[in-house]
Amino acid sequence: MNFEAVRAIYGFEMARWGRTLMQSILSPVLSTSLYFIVFGAAIGSRITQIDGVPYGAFIVPGLVMLMLLTESTSNASFGIYFPRFAGTIYELLSAPISPFEIVLGYVGAAATKSVILGLIILATASLFVPLRIAHPFWMVSFLVLTAVTFSLFGFIIGIWADGFEKLQIIPMLVLMPLTFLGGTFYSINMLPPFWQTVTLFNPIVYLISGFRWSFYEVSDVHVGVSLAMTLAFLSVCLVIVWWIFKTGYRIKA
Repeated sequence: MNFEAVRAIYGFEMARWGRTLMQSILSPVLSTSLYFIVFGAAIGSRITQIDGVPYGAFIVPGLVMLMLLTESTSNASFGIYFPRFAGTIYELLSAPISPFEIVLGYVGAAATKSVILGLIILATASLFVPLRIAHPFWMVSFLVLTAVTFSLFGFIIGIWADGFEKLQIIPMLVLMPLTFLGGTFYSINMLPPFWQTVTLFNPIVYLISGFRWSFYEVSDVHVGVSLAMTLAFLSVCLVIVWWIFKTGYRIKA
């Protein structure tokens, strides 16, 4: 393991994030605050509780997941796309560093940024509603697993994209709608039976449900299924990244 190479990539990505630290932190915090004001106050005045949990507190895990998915994907995709765009990716490929170490540096940095932002969002949420974390270990586990999984997903998007526009297609047109429809602001048990069945095909449901269970021990699907789905998506992303480096897809051409 070339720890110096991993540290260099990781340090470079974290330093790049540090140069826009206020913007990177302020934007998600303000967005989350607005969600609390709009949904927590407006809808919370009409829906007081869901599954015995105050509505304002109920939406916290969903909002953290919403931020985590988008930030992890964006950070990782931009992180690997810029070396491709500038041509410096060839310096990495010719250096004495393995594909695993390259991925570890970029994905590790993206996941670290997202976890930090997730904790900041939780701290912000605690200013609006009383939070109760029933299972801190599983809360952190879901937080880290989701950050790593979607950082890998973002890494794949950054390799696949051949323009800046494509970097935003999947996060904005796929991930964002799926997150909103995945139980961020409601329990899928509130839906008619047909739409409950349809919603179960949305993979984001399992992430939000498992993460919410770690707070309040309430979930739309069994926590074991949520964990299995997260690990399955992580495995798929790892296989795709392995295939990218094995074939040189869009990184050696």
